Amino acid sequence: MISLTRIRTKSFIFILVTLFQFSGYSQSKTASLQDVAFMQGHWLGNFNGGPIEAFWAAPAGDNLTGFMRMMKEDKVTMYEMLVFEQTANGPIVLVKHFKPGLIALEEKEISDRYSFIEAKKGQALFEKQDGSVRIIYEKRSENQLVIQRGKQEGGKWVFVDLFVFNRVK
Repeated sequence: MISLTRIRTKSFIFILVTLFQFSGYSQSKTASLQDVAFMQGHWLGNFNGGPIEAFWAAPAGDNLTGFMRMMKEDKVTMYEMLVFEQTANGPIVLVKHFKPGLIALEEKEISDRYSFIEAKKGQALFEKQDGSVRIIYEKRSENQLVIQRGKQEGGKWVFVDLFVFNRVK
């Protein structure tokens, strides 16, 4: 004879599995560069009292490449090279910073590395390899792209707009 507790437990498990299957989540889905393809284009914003300009190429092969140029008083203050590379675990972001004269801020063989966390339409979340920072890339409208930086505060991730770009037409 089957106990009522056993029937309830099996019913509960069945309901959970069914909800999980139909909730849109999938353990087997691997993120791809298409999850960040919304960044493609030429973008312009302001940062630290000067213009910041970004260019993002369309995904090609196993990468999506972009760069940013930050300026103040008509002089470059920093360049940033960003490469999204496809891996078996989803895209990773590799970032290198350069001072004027193309002098690297990171060591020759080193780049900041961010691992893919999750994506939804027009948004992708990455976490720095050491877990200290999270970055959200978000297309808020057809003509606005925002990069947010997050850090842990009181056990929760708190994000602020780092760069707000408008599409250059």
